Amino acid sequence: MERLDKRIGFIGAGNMGEAIISGLIKSNLCKAGQIWASDVRGARLSELKKLYKINTAENNAGLFDAVDIVVLSVKPQQMKEVLDGLSRVVVHKIGTPTLLISIAAGFPIRMIEKHLYNRLDENSRRLLPIVRVMPNTPALVLAGMAGMSGNRYVRESDLSAARMILGAIGKVIEFKEKELDAVTALSGSGPAYVFYFVEALIEAGTRLGLKKSDALTLILETIKGSVKLLEETGETPLSLRKKVTSKGGTTEAALGVLEKHSVKDFLIKAIIAAAQRSRQLSESG
Repeated sequence: MERLDKRIGFIGAGNMGEAIISGLIKSNLCKAGQIWASDVRGARLSELKKLYKINTAENNAGLFDAVDIVVLSVKPQQMKEVLDGLSRVVVHKIGTPTLLISIAAGFPIRMIEKHLYNRLDENSRRLLPIVRVMPNTPALVLAGMAGMSGNRYVRESDLSAARMILGAIGKVIEFKEKELDAVTALSGSGPAYVFYFVEALIEAGTRLGLKKSDALTLILETIKGSVKLLEETGETPLSLRKKVTSKGGTTEAALGVLEKHSVKDFLIKAIIAAAQRSRQLSESG
């Protein structure tokens, strides 16, 4: 397996940051000694250092100076404060390229540039390329799906490094930044739709007299099997659905109710609403 010969720093050591750190080490993409982390919670840093044997930094400035790639894994509401702090140190590292990867939802590249590029000339900005990423929570179990977009200063080598890092926690597709609102609505928020659907199926099972644990097992294995069919047969969802739906049978009865209540239309409207909200958040960021 190809290794990433870079030092990587994580500003923010929450669940998603830890997921990426864990993925990098488990996949043997990086050694623990190549990874740094900073966080306002000293106890959290001590925990990660003990668990993964990584390096820790007392502050973000120290971390920024120590690494080649910086992953901003803080909450969106903390981004402005973090970026303002970094803007005072980036000018001291000019001459050394540093790739910046942000996984903060709803925080557009233009806002990151506004905070970090204001003291840099054009040549210096080229040394601080930015990649914005929209990951999702299955990354916590190394089964994530992410979309990413780079700014005008990103080179192919930067995108390759970002792909390798995100590949350690799942899969990644490159998009234009304007498409990340749709990515957010589909895969970013997507796990919540799945969990909502599973909640409904569990309740239906218990109403029909099944134990909750048995209903959950039936549902999870059915979902896993259905996904495997989609992946391995190459058939469309419509084709596979028709194969399950016999004329006058039980599946047709269920789908008839869903069609009568326009469930598909409302699901599409819900996802569009999520994309619109993502756009609003980005515009107000």
